[in-house]
Amino acid sequence: MNDVLCGLASNTALPSELVDRLIAIADADIAADLAGRANLSHAQAIALVSRVEESAEQLAYEGRLTAADIDPAAQPHATLALLHEGVGRPEWARLLAADPLVEHREKLAACPGLPPDVVDLLAADSDIRVVAELALCATPDVAARLAGHPHAEVRRAVAANEATPSAVLAALTTGEGLPPVQRCLVCDREETPFAHDPQCARLDCDLLPGASCDGSHESTVHDTQHAVLQNPATPTEAVIGFADHPSTLLRWALAARPDLPSEVCGRLAVDGTPGVRADLAENPAIDEALIRELAGDPGHDVRRRLAHNPHNPHVPLDVLTDLAGDAGIGATLLPRIATASPMEVEELAQSPNPAVRMLLAQRRDLPAGIRDALSADPDAKVVKSVAGHPGLSEARLRTMVDRHGARVLAKVAANPDATPALLEDLARHQPPVQKALREVARHRDATAPALLVCLADKRARPIAAGHPALPPPVIVELLTDTDWRVVKAAAANPSLPPAVMSDLVPQL
Repeated sequence: MNDVLCGLASNTALPSELVDRLIAIADADIAADLAGRANLSHAQAIALVSRVEESAEQLAYEGRLTAADIDPAAQPHATLALLHEGVGRPEWARLLAADPLVEHREKLAACPGLPPDVVDLLAADSDIRVVAELALCATPDVAARLAGHPHAEVRRAVAANEATPSAVLAALTTGEGLPPVQRCLVCDREETPFAHDPQCARLDCDLLPGASCDGSHESTVHDTQHAVLQNPATPTEAVIGFADHPSTLLRWALAARPDLPSEVCGRLAVDGTPGVRADLAENPAIDEALIRELAGDPGHDVRRRLAHNPHNPHVPLDVLTDLAGDAGIGATLLPRIATASPMEVEELAQSPNPAVRMLLAQRRDLPAGIRDALSADPDAKVVKSVAGHPGLSEARLRTMVDRHGARVLAKVAANPDATPALLEDLARHQPPVQKALREVARHRDATAPALLVCLADKRARPIAAGHPALPPPVIVELLTDTDWRVVKAAAANPSLPPAVMSDLVPQL
């Protein structure tokens, strides 16, 4: 890989004529960066495909190519990309349905809006991977038809398809009303009974660990039930019986469903597997009584997941404050905190528990008075949490650093309102704080003096090398750095002089 040329290929300031010159010499690596350019013209996209055919797929997905630009016989990957985006031609699908490469037919099966005759061809494909991919993305009528397929792998894919009719999904939980399964991936390859060794050392074996078949295709049937439980289109009444299933994985999948009746939630709340209870703790179906019960669960992850529940912003505040100190919540904005009322915000700000004040400090819409009070908090964890809040004055940010030093330095450096002068002082802090140097290096207002300090740190150096405030002579010097990340970042730096860019791109 030529790191300089790859960096130039993604340089937003690269003149159009140099883009043309890069296209003329591009290899696969350079082409990947060129294809990602926001200002790549249609003519340049076509020229790039002519130079590096592999780039056609990326360009097609990004909307840079049209059907008129593609030769389906010569560019199957780009053809599939356009079909997947719904802008291909029906005759292309018919051509690819007969492609000898299974990978092409499998990708075709995942494309939406295929002509009915192509769907019929793929449904009857000799390779089960193609049929299973079709089942995974099929329309309701096709999914219903494939639910009776003799191969268990196809039925597993139907079970995961959210377009599958609910009655069909219910039938897949037990198999009742469907023709018997005849084959699975295990008995396709091995004499039964067979159980795949999880430590299998065969290089040509791609069976999943634990895959087994004694004639009943049990591991794939289990996977089908698991897919049905995870499918939101499966009716509730079809899955509630799994609350007492001997399979931990199936009970675990059930615990995450948001449509569970309270009685089923109650049974899962006393499940012997902590992971089941932890998933239940994040479930929006649990009511306040169950929230309070789970708040006392002996499983640390259960209590942590309850506090982090992204679906239930109505966790009682008293429960949340009790969890704050021992649930390992960390510095994150919890949904319940994000929706706290003004009165609750006042209450949280005055909590004697610093862990609670730290949670509140994660909000970025706090009233100025509360924000400023938290910035003067005696606890460093609280100050660290509020340090990124916009609107904090330079004086307050400096006071935070003076009081708490290295513990808050990185968060202060990441504050969008940190001034150039403050960033320079943070970069020169002794002892150096590596994470703070990385934040300074990526800050939009970092100055050349601050960035020069950041270059001395191994991890901040590649970030600083791409900052447009870096002096051009320094950028040029970094083009010969021993670290390829630094070289590529310097070459991609928009402040690299145009004359240097021109010298770096070979002329044919």
